[in-house]
Formats: sequence, C-alpha cells, structure tokens
Amino acid sequence: MPAFTLYGALGSTNTDRIRLTLAEGGFTDYELVHVNLQKGEQKSEGNKKRHPWGKVPAITFSDEFTLYESRPICKYLAKKYSFPLLPPDSDVKATALFDQAQSVEMLYFAEPAGRIEFEKFVKRFMGLPPNDAVITDALRSVEMFFDVAGRLLQQKDYMSGNDFTLVDIYYIPLIQRLFECGYGEIITSREAVSAWWDRCVNRPAIQRMLAADKVAMTAAGRQD
Repeated sequence: MPAFTLYGALGSTNTDRIRLTLAEGGFTDYELVHVNLQKGEQKSEGNKKRHPWGKVPAITFSDEFTLYESRPICKYLAKKYSFPLLPPDSDVKATALFDQAQSVEMLYFAEPAGRIEFEKFVKRFMGLPPNDAVITDALRSVEMFFDVAGRLLQQKDYMSGNDFTLVDIYYIPLIQRLFECGYGEIITSREAVSAWWDRCVNRPAIQRMLAADKVAMTAAGRQD
C-alpha cells in the first residue's frame, strides 16, 4: 500500500510543485490520482471533501489525514520524509530567510505569473481569448520582480541563500509555463536569474521528471 495518495491534475503547476519535491527527495512510494479539470472533477463532492474550495492538489493518508494547497503539502512532505530541502529548525536565521523567500515567491512572483498562465494557457483550453491588457500588466510585474531578484541573486546561489530549497522548486512550474507561453526571455536576459534557473532546472531529479513529462505529453497529444 502506498504511503499516501496525491490527487492532482496533468499540467497543473500546483500539482507539479509537489511532484518536483518528491522527485528531488527521491520518494516514489505514493499513488497519483488524476483529477480531470476540463471535466470539472475538481468540483465533485468527493474532491471537495479533500479540498473544500474544489481545487487541486490534495494528499490523503491511510489514517485519513488530509492536506491541501501545494506549498504546505511540499513543506509537510519534506519534514515528514526528511528531504534536504529545508533549513534545520535549529538555524533560526536560515529558517527566517526561508520564510521570507517563500513569502516573496507567493506575493510578488506567483500572483502575476499565475495571471499570465491563466490568460495564455488555461483560457486556450477553455476556448476563450486571452485578455491582452491583463497579460501586459502581469508581464510588467514579473519583469520588475526579476529585476529585483536578479540583483539579490548576485549575492547568493538560490532564492533563500546558498542552498537549493523548496522555495526554488516553487518557481519551477510557473517559469516553465512562462517559457511555454513565449516569455522565456524574462529569465534568459537577466544574467544572474538565468544562472540561477540553470542551476535549478539542470538538477538530475528535476531533469528526469521534466523529460518524462515531456514524453508523456507528446504521447497524449498523439492519442488525441
């Protein structure tokens, strides 16, 4: 019996944060149950028992412990299974810097990057046209974010310091989406940001998962 069940969706950046965390931790003892967002399965009563807002992802254990929202799930799994992706609790300063970097990612990056993803990626599957004004405003915010982040990354290797942590993983799915939507230059045109991105995305576990997903998506496209 697997250690837990992850309820998520193909192509979901929130689900991918957890999958990347598990890949980096070398953990495979779990079951992935796909929730079909296009069919509205996330709004089913069964899924709402796991995630009251009718979204993904969520995890459940055999003792019925359930947790939803990607970042708390990643942090819980890293602590429970001792993945080397968090500063030690005894290092109060490093923990504070981690929490600070996590807050920055959520508030200043994920929010505008998520708007771009919705307009350029999600709406395509909904058969709706993107709102160019929303995209322009969000791009401006993302570019301003990386202007600041680029200056900070001249003094450190990763977002919360000199060690690769969960915070760096949190960025990967949405940055991947920016590349897919044609906005990769935001990353590659900023030397320190580009170097940080290369350090993150070229980690062996990350590369293996991204390569496997690319093959799976190609195969799914052929079947369609």
